[in-house]
Amino acid sequence: MQSDVEESGQSRSIYVTEDVRSYVLQRKRDFRVSTSCSGPILLPTSVKPPKITDLQIPVGDYTVYISKYQARYIESIHRGMIPIFYEDF
Repeated sequence: MQSDVEESGQSRSIYVTEDVRSYVLQRKRDFRVSTSCSGPILLPTSVKPPKITDLQIPVGDYTVYISKYQARYIESIHRGMIPIFYEDF
């Protein structure tokens, strides 16, 4: 679960889609996938700090942290996890 690219043939790998990868690299910061009432959400770590139990996926020089509770349910980190109000942030 430590890869930022999709690799076929591996079971339970979580990958970051290209549009989210670009989003992270453009904003030059770490992000965290955490739980919200509407499902997994991708927030800057300045808003939702990582926990020591989070999984870590490298994206360039940055890291996307994934809540251990969300990690078991997701296969990819995709654009649908970016809150609308953060798209221009």
